[in-house]
Amino acid sequence: MRELEAELGVTTLDTSGYRLALAQFERAADRIDLDPNLRGRLRVPQRALAVGVPVRMDDGSVRTFHGFRVQHDTALGPSKGGVRFHPAVTMGEVAALAMLMTWKCALVGLPYGGAKGGVRCAPGALSRPELQRLTRRYTAEISPLIGPERDIPAPDVGTDAQTMAWMMDTYSQQVGYAVPGVVTGKPVSIGGSLGREEATGRGIVYTILELLGRLNISVASSTAVIQGFGNVGAHTARLLATAGVSIVAVSDSKGGIHNPQGLNIDEVIRHKKSRHTLQGYPEATPIVNEDLLELPCTMLIPAALGEQITGANASRVQCRILAEGANGPTTMEADQILRDRGIAVIPDILANSGGVIVSYFEWVQDLQKYFWKETEIHTRLRDILSTAFRTVWDLSLREKTDLRTASMMQAIGRIAQAHLDRGLYP
Repeated sequence: MRELEAELGVTTLDTSGYRLALAQFERAADRIDLDPNLRGRLRVPQRALAVGVPVRMDDGSVRTFHGFRVQHDTALGPSKGGVRFHPAVTMGEVAALAMLMTWKCALVGLPYGGAKGGVRCAPGALSRPELQRLTRRYTAEISPLIGPERDIPAPDVGTDAQTMAWMMDTYSQQVGYAVPGVVTGKPVSIGGSLGREEATGRGIVYTILELLGRLNISVASSTAVIQGFGNVGAHTARLLATAGVSIVAVSDSKGGIHNPQGLNIDEVIRHKKSRHTLQGYPEATPIVNEDLLELPCTMLIPAALGEQITGANASRVQCRILAEGANGPTTMEADQILRDRGIAVIPDILANSGGVIVSYFEWVQDLQKYFWKETEIHTRLRDILSTAFRTVWDLSLREKTDLRTASMMQAIGRIAQAHLDRGLYP
């Protein structure tokens, strides 16, 4: 039985990611003297579903995958959060990410609660027909929880616009008519939003520029190192380079490339698209991910998976700003080391919130059946992030704390007020 429980990953939330999310929550809850009843409520998900996902493989066999959907809190509105396809997906990881989504949405003022979903699989090892069948069956299994006014999925690690198109079509087939608002991050042709693909990267850049200004650091003299060169990392690199930052190193899961004189990001992107790897790029030196995190730079942007900056390497990080493009890339032990060293950390719930903000724009456009120009989306995104950053910055100065704690204090305070105003049912 224990072997089966370990395989399913559904009987416990006690994972490193969940412990990290809880520790961040508890630290901020202590600072705002959170009501103990609300503290107990917000420590655990509001709702969680574990599903078996049987899929007919190309060879005719049937394989069952394990999937999850977790809704952490819905005090502010329907829940919102991505779906990831990855071999390491567990209930604990999904629950931790759902909690982070609650804080993220509250922090930037969106009328959403937090959710997350995932299927434990290796998407790269599946054919396109197998991925489609997996996606459609997973959607059918979690359909009791999702809907445009209940819970709205979006892309995450291992999923993309095509995945969302399959999810939207599956849900629409079940109800008998097209429901574009059931997911976000889908193709523009079926109700997707302009500017959604680059939204997370653009948001990271906007928050970095806000912090550079407050620290009186010149953009033109700044250098950046980016771990992760998927959608988020590549767009972040391109937009930072456009702003005048020199990108000296980037990496993907197979390794990185380094050029202290700066990389030509447009050429790097073309190389990655044509070869599906950064390896072999001619105008740079190969570097492993572990060494890349310790390169001297103005800003380090971990935009891959969680827990990359740890107690083992935080003392060797050589940046002035760490902007969390990924969710949970910094452990609590590393956070304290970075704080003691005076390194400014833009936390994930602020730095990478551009994706959910533009997802909100997409959802609003779908519900209104009225679509916006891309320039309008960029302007609205920057306005929301500038306001959120200013609020967090001012709170951090007033409370003499770091940006992560200030962000969490602001977000938890908004959720707590919503619960207090709504009261307890029954």
